[in-house]
Amino acid sequence: MKAAILNKYDKNGTDLEIKDIDMPKMGNDDVLVKIVYAGVNPLDNMIIREEVKLITPYKLPLVMGNEFSGVVEEVGSNVSGFKKGDRVYARMPLDKIGAFAEYVSINKDALAHIPNYLDFDKAACVPLTALTAIQAFELMNIKSGESIFISGGTGSLGAMAIPIAKSFGLKVMTSGSARNEERVTALGVDEFFDYRTQDYSEILSDVDYVLDTLGEKELEKEFKILKHGGSLVSLKGLPNKEFAERMGFSFVKKTLFGFAGKKFDKLANKKNQKYYFIFVESNGSQLEKVSEIFEQNKIEVSVDEIYDLSDVNNALKKVDKGGSKGKTLIKI
Repeated sequence: MKAAILNKYDKNGTDLEIKDIDMPKMGNDDVLVKIVYAGVNPLDNMIIREEVKLITPYKLPLVMGNEFSGVVEEVGSNVSGFKKGDRVYARMPLDKIGAFAEYVSINKDALAHIPNYLDFDKAACVPLTALTAIQAFELMNIKSGESIFISGGTGSLGAMAIPIAKSFGLKVMTSGSARNEERVTALGVDEFFDYRTQDYSEILSDVDYVLDTLGEKELEKEFKILKHGGSLVSLKGLPNKEFAERMGFSFVKKTLFGFAGKKFDKLANKKNQKYYFIFVESNGSQLEKVSEIFEQNKIEVSVDEIYDLSDVNNALKKVDKGGSKGKTLIKI
């Protein structure tokens, strides 16, 4: 089968090699899936630049790709709930990515059924960002009727987090480029801030939750608008000791991450707030819950551009530039 391979890490980014490799081996708990579309994410470029090696180290050569939609081809002897021909999607397990390929063997516990109304391209936009939102909301312990600010919510994460937040009964506020205001308002945003002309930190206050997608440059402002005792989950800040403990890391990593995230823990402690760093994990049962939410609310999904597998490197460069209007996809 054809696959996109990372042969070497490069701080400036590197080209993946498209080559023929052996079909993936299946275990008794695995499902063989023929991939139709794979999502391209900032995480892919972070892996290429070796920025996540302390969280999840990979050995090279590595088949790249973190999420997909596809069709079940074969199931292992211990697998129930899936059969040949099922439409499925998943965020690949942290220790075994490989969605930029024609086939993937994946543990049944990472897999879920695609909502009936979604085509394969739209479905491939969902797993990684939707699971990020669900796992962030679980950390926050969200409650209906409360408020959330999603920084930079006009990208692919916002396209998932906004409608899911609305389905849980939250008031949603976000910031981004004015050209995307109409699109995210249609997703359910209650209040939008044009980052070029408005400073949300001078307008908002006592927000119950913040979902940060922008990182260190915005975190101080985000803590400012967060209420006393509020919770902030960051995708782009630095991991802290709480994250290392939650992930079950070694004593050494707990110490390292405790030092790395100390600045943000201090910011949070000023108003008895909670700071969480998140690195989304595969979770089939959570993704099935996402499918239920999507079916009930008929949530629309935003596709930006679609590339062929042979053009994967241009897709990665496109995502790296930012300014996305939705998910960039690879058609396998």
